[in-house]
Amino acid sequence: MRIKSVLAKSILNSRNEKTILVSIKTNVGTFSASAPSGKSVGKYEAKSYKKTIEDDIKSIKDFSDYFSEEIIEKFDDLRRIEDIMEGHVGANTLFALESAVLKATAKEQKKQVWQLINKGAKKMPRLVGNCIGGGAHTTIHGNSKKEFPRSSVSKQSVERKHSSSEKKPDFQEFLLIPNSKSIKEGFELNKKAKKSIGQRLSEIDKNFNNKENDENAWETSLNEKQVLEVLKKLKLPLGLDVAASSFYKRKKYHYDNPMLKRDDVEQLGYLSNLIKNFNLFYIEDGLNEEDFESFAKLVKKFPDRLIVGDDLTVTNYKRLEKAIKMKSINAIIVKPNQNGSLLEVKRICELAKKNNIKTIFSHRSGETDETILADLAFGFNADFFKCGIEGDVREKKIKRLIEIEKSLK
Repeated sequence: MRIKSVLAKSILNSRNEKTILVSIKTNVGTFSASAPSGKSVGKYEAKSYKKTIEDDIKSIKDFSDYFSEEIIEKFDDLRRIEDIMEGHVGANTLFALESAVLKATAKEQKKQVWQLINKGAKKMPRLVGNCIGGGAHTTIHGNSKKEFPRSSVSKQSVERKHSSSEKKPDFQEFLLIPNSKSIKEGFELNKKAKKSIGQRLSEIDKNFNNKENDENAWETSLNEKQVLEVLKKLKLPLGLDVAASSFYKRKKYHYDNPMLKRDDVEQLGYLSNLIKNFNLFYIEDGLNEEDFESFAKLVKKFPDRLIVGDDLTVTNYKRLEKAIKMKSINAIIVKPNQNGSLLEVKRICELAKKNNIKTIFSHRSGETDETILADLAFGFNADFFKCGIEGDVREKKIKRLIEIEKSLK
């Protein structure tokens, strides 16, 4: 496949914020791909853009002619793209560019994108769906939606009021993880469960008004214990994305619902009690992004549960190496645009598999219509696929995974 020219422009994601779309003209047609955007951003993840999205768009235009001599035939040929663009664009732009290149290459070879990664892939990942939201993904009464590092004090936390009508869970996501026979079955189970939970919340939460947050998860004024009491009746495996760094400052975890502070030891004890009392299967970012030691204690205490790193590892090879060395996790979130380089994503997945670390390919809160995440997850043999439950931009990714599943039969 030969690239003739490359262009980029800004589009709006599901939060109506700017993100990038890259289009390439090739000998087999024109192909485009877009990048999602995170709201609560891990301290150590790669920058979305070199400086600004406008600067990245200009860089793509400036380097367009450089691609005309490059021929892409296989996944590892993405190295040629990276050799040209290294240091000139951010992670979002590189991810979108490489995704468009993979689409064109697959089209020329009459393949699906995942076949460029692993033509022998067979295992479908297990769905992880966000049912009820809180934390940075849930905005109460018009609080700021400004993107901020999870490690910093958010504008939201400063503006939070403490009347019951403005409360929300301190934890970011309450997850359903059906152990189903197929993606389609898991998808239907999660949708049915979410509907029933909405009905239950309308009965017990006087402030519930059928509103959904950035990830199409229910908004509620209940705290995390109350939410888990509701969810445990579903008889489905449950999980949490605590996003603990978003409310960690000055060596304390600052809870708003109810208001209290926990130190590192108390936070570890609290998580342990939640895991035991609610038989939790999955705990993501239960502790702050610097605390590899406490993560390791949780793994040691619950070796049969998934102790997941996201802010801790930020789809970064060196951070994963450290987590493996310190035995801090047994599962890792993989967000391709958190890194940018799909070659690096491949290295990270290989390192994780080699060390028996489960991989969880994940969407972002600010999503687009792009569906390549499904192909990447399947091609890289992901163990789990975290992509919400409902909402057009999220359902499209799950439906793409269902298409892949059908194509294998």
